[in-house]
Amino acid sequence: MKATNGSSKINEASEMDFSENICELTSTRQVKNSDGDTEVQDVGTLLHRISETPRQEIECLVGKLMELHKKLQSDGIRIHFDIENYADLNQRVMQLTTIVADNVGKLPAPRVD
Repeated sequence: MKATNGSSKINEASEMDFSENICELTSTRQVKNSDGDTEVQDVGTLLHRISETPRQEIECLVGKLMELHKKLQSDGIRIHFDIENYADLNQRVMQLTTIVADNVGKLPAPRVD
């Protein structure tokens, strides 16, 4: 029974320490800044400060991705337009080649002297 009482006391002490740590984390804290002054902060403020830089980096990356997406769309439209122009130009060259080939066949035979 003594072992049970001993472990019970240890568990109670651990639970109390844990509860105190939780209270300490969620309560207002005093922190010394780089100038040596004491400032009061809570966990929410600390978390906000910690998460601000990664959040800004993510927003910057999202902005860059959106710019790249717009560029990709405009490049796709331009390439589609260029392909249509190339196909039209190719069709005209084929027609011109046919006209030239037909007219070359209608030329008089060269004279052999």
